[in-house]
Amino acid sequence: MNAEQSSTPAVEPEAPRVAPRRRGAQGALWLVPALLLGGVLAWHVVDSRREIDSLRADVNRRFADLDSAAHKEMLAGLGERIATLEARQEASRDQEAALQALFQDVASGREAADLLEIERDVTLAAQQLQLAGDVPVALLALRAADAQLARLDKASLLPLRKALAADIARLDGLPRVDLAGISLRLEEMLRGIDQFPFAAHARPHEDAPVAVVTDAAPALPWWRLALADAWQEVRNLIRIQRFDRDEAPLLAPEQGFFLRENLKLRLLSARLALFARDEASFRNDLKAAQDWLGRYFASDDRAVAAALAQLKELAGADIVLELPDLRASQQALEALRDSGEKQ
Repeated sequence: MNAEQSSTPAVEPEAPRVAPRRRGAQGALWLVPALLLGGVLAWHVVDSRREIDSLRADVNRRFADLDSAAHKEMLAGLGERIATLEARQEASRDQEAALQALFQDVASGREAADLLEIERDVTLAAQQLQLAGDVPVALLALRAADAQLARLDKASLLPLRKALAADIARLDGLPRVDLAGISLRLEEMLRGIDQFPFAAHARPHEDAPVAVVTDAAPALPWWRLALADAWQEVRNLIRIQRFDRDEAPLLAPEQGFFLRENLKLRLLSARLALFARDEASFRNDLKAAQDWLGRYFASDDRAVAAALAQLKELAGADIVLELPDLRASQQALEALRDSGEKQ
């Protein structure tokens, strides 16, 4: 047993040398498949990467193609939209140009209409001054024209406004003639002519008998009293009248009617001369009416006396004034119209 025990330790050291060789061989055997497997896996990885790269390139190419087509389609759509917008813009420009031209036509037409209205007012003022001599109406027309110019407010209209202001100032400086008031006074006098009494129909003024009565007078006998009464009756049969002026002419009823009508015609003629600014005819008609009233009508009557006083006052009124012309305003209007036609 000892020999066995002593031989056992000698065999045991060799066992470890044999075991490593087997393990190495087994490791070498396992290494080859591992390498093959690794190579296959590597080849698969490389091939997979190549396929992935190819697939990625294909995908990128397809995406690029898709992007190019979408881009082209988008560009085409944008081009159509741009063309549509340009067409609309062109149409809007044409419409804007047409509207601008229309606006200019309307503005020029409105300005021409305003100028025509101003010219009408100036012409009306000139006619009122030349034909009727009516200064207030001429002033109203000129002020209306100036207000129209102020509303337009254009620098090109300043010369016309300056001329109008000068004409308005000249007319404002003229004295006023109350034509309407004079006409109304003549009309009121016309209404009262039919009630004016004639001088020939007036009752004469009698001298009142002077009776002297005294308390101390002695009593007269009856025959003296009877004689005095008889004498008084005789005196009443005879009337003695005293005139301080010429005797009023006697008028028949028909003559009285025609006298009143002729007096009315004289006053109407005076009114016509008043509005015509014919001062000579106006004064002559009033003087004739005044003479007729003083000769044929009762001057002591209150209405006749008032009419005589009014006729005398009206005959001294000035109805003719030296009126200025509106040549400056008319020339400014002509210059403005000529400049508008040249433009």
